[in-house]
Amino acid sequence: MMRARFLWFTIGFTSAAAAMTQFVFQDLWADRQSLSSQLQENFDAVDARVSNLEQVMPSNSTPPQAGLASGIVDFNFASTY
Repeated sequence: MMRARFLWFTIGFTSAAAAMTQFVFQDLWADRQSLSSQLQENFDAVDARVSNLEQVMPSNSTPPQAGLASGIVDFNFASTY
């Protein structure tokens, strides 16, 4: 009698745990898919913006400044006073 109760308890507990695990993993999978889709949309939007900027930049014909383009900046403040 005791073995039968223990067996049925084990079967019931295992099936309840399996059902809860199924619901938890299903919820986590849905969240993961949602996050992945949202990130893909955001990266596509950023990619579109970058491509638009790359198309606009070559049409801008202002030449870069010599000191700033080479990375050399003159911080000689004494000559300004």
